Amino acid sequence: MGGTGGAAGALGDGAASGKKAADAVLVGGRVWVGPGAQTTALAVRDGAVVAHGPAAQAQAGRAAQVIDLEGGLVAPGFGDGHCHPVFGGLETQGPSIAGAGSVEQIAAAVRSYARDHPGERWIVGASYDPALRPDGAFDAAWLDEAVPDRPVLLRANDYHTVWANSAALAEAGVTAGTPDPPLGRIDRRPDGRPLGTLREWDACDLVLRAAPERSPVVLRRALAEACRRQNLVGVTWMQDAWVDAGGHRPYLELLERDALTVRSNLGLRADPARWRDQVAEFGLIRAEVEAAGRPDLLTCRTVKFFADGVIESGTGAMLEPYVGTTDRGMAVWRASDLSAAVTAFDAAGFQCHLHAIGDAAVRDALDAVGAAVRANPAWDRRPVIAHVQVVDPDDLGRFAALGVVANFESYWSQCDPLQNVLTSPRLGPARAALQYPAASLVRSGATISHGSDWPVSTNDPLEALRVAVTRLNDHGRPAGGWIPAERLTVEQALAAATAGAAFQGWTDSFRGTLDLGKQADLVIYDRDWLDLDPAGLRGLTPRATWLSGRPVP
Repeated sequence: MGGTGGAAGALGDGAASGKKAADAVLVGGRVWVGPGAQTTALAVRDGAVVAHGPAAQAQAGRAAQVIDLEGGLVAPGFGDGHCHPVFGGLETQGPSIAGAGSVEQIAAAVRSYARDHPGERWIVGASYDPALRPDGAFDAAWLDEAVPDRPVLLRANDYHTVWANSAALAEAGVTAGTPDPPLGRIDRRPDGRPLGTLREWDACDLVLRAAPERSPVVLRRALAEACRRQNLVGVTWMQDAWVDAGGHRPYLELLERDALTVRSNLGLRADPARWRDQVAEFGLIRAEVEAAGRPDLLTCRTVKFFADGVIESGTGAMLEPYVGTTDRGMAVWRASDLSAAVTAFDAAGFQCHLHAIGDAAVRDALDAVGAAVRANPAWDRRPVIAHVQVVDPDDLGRFAALGVVANFESYWSQCDPLQNVLTSPRLGPARAALQYPAASLVRSGATISHGSDWPVSTNDPLEALRVAVTRLNDHGRPAGGWIPAERLTVEQALAAATAGAAFQGWTDSFRGTLDLGKQADLVIYDRDWLDLDPAGLRGLTPRATWLSGRPVP
């Protein structure tokens, strides 16, 4: 990797040039400036990078602060190109069930929470592991034993499934006579009564709409907690990939309080039933966000589409049926409607960000982007397809051809219990071997970016980087990595989480690398981990995260 001292030297020493002193100089370690570039020191003034290498070191004598990295590492602040911050913040409320290893542990946590909160009419929490039960099917009776007298509603950690007790089903009016809605499935007992597990939008909403709404104060606090948690792992920009009506207001409230510590872009969720009305509605929300006047911190430039569900629930849309069935999963949109909607929102100047898990959904998403490209004038649209779990080989080259950013949740590309128990058995060996083709898309010339889908999985970018590079699970298996041909290099994975995410969010003009003139969004580590065995990155946390040259949170 080449140095950048020559370019920095042109800027000169602040003392010699008469410019005011640097606010901070970081010395004594490695600075990863961006893909293919590193240096030994960094100077920051007025929130921006003003010098590298020797030119930065020369400013140390007059700088307001000199930070000795002591052999550590500085990297650009990470971008999270697909996450759900408010959901993540809300997980700190309600029963603590994330990470529970059995149904019994979940029930115990729910029972304890209900006992300690007698005034809460509903017990609502997230997020349990659906792989704890065959086919992810959970019985209302197990929650009834824990809390028989109040509704209980729990989200699975895929956020496409809910588990409700009998009281919640009754209050929502879900009975044996309730038909499966168009975009959802109700798991049932042999006699037709609801089991307690509901899958995908319309089915989940049957119960979610019966639960009390979260207050604006609760939502604002949840977002503030989410920002804090993102900062702690080095994230300085995020794409909220699921914003429903009113979901922009907590962001505006934090912005007004000068408490939005993660630059954010909002993705407004398109509804297949009313997307035509939403074109104008989303334009008004975008204008409201723009009127706040801080595009460096908050934008609303994106529309989110769910093209399908998830494979572990059998709702990811597939070109061929799941193993042993005639079922191809669940397409959320008719292909023609998806193309029409993407074309309309693209024409209105919105970036289109499409959740696509199965190979049929990926193809539909690519077709929709292609329709928009053909129908509308050229512009810097930067469409995104998120997750790209199974891609038919015939479609790999279409990402680069259409300018589609492939947003990978790299932490998923491992052989974990979810993969072994629910996903691979549904796909069969041939399709299972096509999952998360990150390296193939890089070789094709496509742009890739990092996303966490937090709180579906960890928000720690280093955990995702470790898996992207090794394709090993938390136990270091399988030897050599799972689908090893799709492993990324350390620099490719780091670039996806910095420059790639910045490109996705149109922030590459002022952040995403530590080039001269860019904002000093950066993360500091006590250890220089670039040359370490990536399998040893677990548990490594930042020493500090900076946003425009200031520590956050």
